[in-house]
Amino acid sequence: MITLRKAQDRGHAQHGWLDSWHSFSFADYHDPAHMGFGNLRVINEDRIAPGSGFGTHGHRDMEIVSYVLEGALAHQDSMGNGGADAAMAGRAAGVIRPGDVQRMSAGTGVMHSEFNHAKDQPAHFLQIWILPAHRGIEPGYEQRHFDAASKRGRLPLVASADGAEGSVTLHADASIRAGLFDGDEAAELALAPDRLSYVHLARGSLQVNGHRLYAGDAMRLENEARLRLDAGDGAEVLVFDLAPQ
Repeated sequence: MITLRKAQDRGHAQHGWLDSWHSFSFADYHDPAHMGFGNLRVINEDRIAPGSGFGTHGHRDMEIVSYVLEGALAHQDSMGNGGADAAMAGRAAGVIRPGDVQRMSAGTGVMHSEFNHAKDQPAHFLQIWILPAHRGIEPGYEQRHFDAASKRGRLPLVASADGAEGSVTLHADASIRAGLFDGDEAAELALAPDRLSYVHLARGSLQVNGHRLYAGDAMRLENEARLRLDAGDGAEVLVFDLAPQ
């Protein structure tokens, strides 16, 4: 079964410094039909204005993935990642840019902030929350870069439960693939019948199993045997493999 959701049907919040589109119920946006999909709980498409950001706040028992599309996002947390002294201490510097994938395991509890220090460019990124396989784990952080060539016309893993193929490691029964598609470039994936698949088009346009998607559109797949992506036009796409809940 295939279910399409158009970009404009998502929840929307405009806070001046933050323009956010919610694929699933989040904060003041509540829709009982869109509380999540499997163990995928949040996809927020956020644009943070220059010189602003999220102040220090807390999370727990959630796998949080940030995927930057434009600009840069500076991260600092209570684990010591980010800030001027982080690299010298052997920790992650905490600035994420296009091509970077950041995973923060909130576990027993973590405090963090995210800020756009640019003077004239918004930071455009996807904030993704996935329910962990186990509660109360030790908080953790990981950041990897995946260049455009590695995603061109294919769907490499960028996050997975076992860190396969150099992906960041999720403490969740889920994986994320990312790809870039134009023209004749195409990719196919076999889908397991006992799993859920979710496609989020971050930008451009793309044909997914014969359906045309545009930036912000999404597709849910249940009991489908294959996923085919083709006929892209400046497309950047994320494909999720998820555990049913």
